[in-house]
Amino acid sequence: MAAEDTASTRLGAGRQHLRPLKRRGLVLLRLTAIVFAVLVFCEFLIYYLVIFRCSWPAVKTPADAGGLGTPEPVLRAMFLADTHLLGAVRGHWLDKLRREWQMERAFQTALWLLQPEVVFILGDVFDEGKWSSSQAWADDVGRFWKIFRHPPHVQLRAVAGNHDIGFHYQMNTYKIKRFEKVFNPERLFSWKGINVALEGDSCDICSGAEAELLEISHRLNCSREEHRPQECGDRQRLPASAPILLQHFPLYRRNDANCSGEDAASPDEKYTPFKERYDALSQEASRKLLWWLRPRLVLSGHTHSACEVLHGANVLEVSVPSFSWRNRNNPSFIMGSVTATEYALAKCYLPCEDMVLTTYCTAAGGLVLLTLVHAGLVASPFHFGWNMLRKFKTT
Repeated sequence: MAAEDTASTRLGAGRQHLRPLKRRGLVLLRLTAIVFAVLVFCEFLIYYLVIFRCSWPAVKTPADAGGLGTPEPVLRAMFLADTHLLGAVRGHWLDKLRREWQMERAFQTALWLLQPEVVFILGDVFDEGKWSSSQAWADDVGRFWKIFRHPPHVQLRAVAGNHDIGFHYQMNTYKIKRFEKVFNPERLFSWKGINVALEGDSCDICSGAEAELLEISHRLNCSREEHRPQECGDRQRLPASAPILLQHFPLYRRNDANCSGEDAASPDEKYTPFKERYDALSQEASRKLLWWLRPRLVLSGHTHSACEVLHGANVLEVSVPSFSWRNRNNPSFIMGSVTATEYALAKCYLPCEDMVLTTYCTAAGGLVLLTLVHAGLVASPFHFGWNMLRKFKTT
C-alpha cells in the first residue's frame, strides 16, 4: 500500500509538472499562429483584397450608341511608371529585397485578377542603368524579368527613362542599344486597330530621333487620309486611329500647382518650377510632339506623382505615379480600355505602406501583451474587464 501511495504521489507530481509545460506550449503555438497569420495577410492577402476592388473602365463603342455592325475590339492595357529597381551601388540589400517583393506581389496579383493584354512601363525601369556596369546591368535585368514575369499572351513594352540611359549629357549609343536589346525597340505599336507611339527621352536635339519622329508622323498622317496620297508609298498602312503617346518625361508644364488628388505632389513640391529638359520636356519638344503626332491621349511618368493636364486642342496628359513603395506611400497604376476611337481610364491603388506598418505594429503590441499576461506580469484584460463588471453589478 505504501508503495502504491508513493507511486500515485509521483504520478500526480509529474502531471502537475507537465501542466505548465503544456500551457507554455499552447501559448507558443498561439503566438506562432498569430505571427504566421499576420505575415500571410500583410505579404500576400492584402494585395488580393486591395486590387480586387479595381475593375476595367467601360468604354463607349458604336454598339453602345445603337449602331450596327461588328463591335470595336477593346484593348485592355496597364500603365506603370518609375519602378526604379535598385542596383548594386545605391541599393541596400534589405531595401532592395523589400521593394522588389512588394512590386512582384502587386504585379503578379494584378495580372491574375485583371488579365490585361498589354503592359506598358513608362520609363525609369531601373534605378542605376545610367551608370551600371555590364554585369550589374545583367543582374538587374534578370531580377526585372523575375518580378515582371508574364504569360506569353501578355505583351510588355517599356520606354527608356533618364535612370535607364541617362540624361542628354549622359546617354550614349551603347546605353540606348543595351536598353533596346532588353525591350522591343519599336517606337510605334499597333494592335486591335490602335496606334501607340512610345517615346523615351524625346531628345529634340538629336537629329536621328527627330528623323524617326518625322517618319512616324508621316506614317500616321498617311493612315488618316481616306484616299492614299502618292507620297505615302506602298508600305503597310496603319490603322486610321489617332495615336496614344507614351513617354517618360511629361510634356512641358510650369509645375504641378493644378494637380489634385491623394497621390498628387505634396503641397511643398507643387509650386516648385519645372526645369525644361530635366523635370519636363522643353516647350519646343512638346510643341513638336503634339504637332507631328497629333495624339488623342498622352501618358507620362518621371514625377512619381499623379497629375492631369490639358494641352493644345484639349489633349489630355495623365502623369502616372510611381509603382514603387520606395517613392510613394500609396503607389498605383492606370488601367485603360482603348478602342480605335475612344478610351476610358481608371486608377488602381495598391496597399498603403502606412496600413501595412500599422498592422505589423498592432500585431507586435498584441504579442507583447499576450507574453506579459502569460508571464503573470500583467493582468489579463479579459479578467480585468470581468472583475470590473462584477464589481459594478454588486454595487
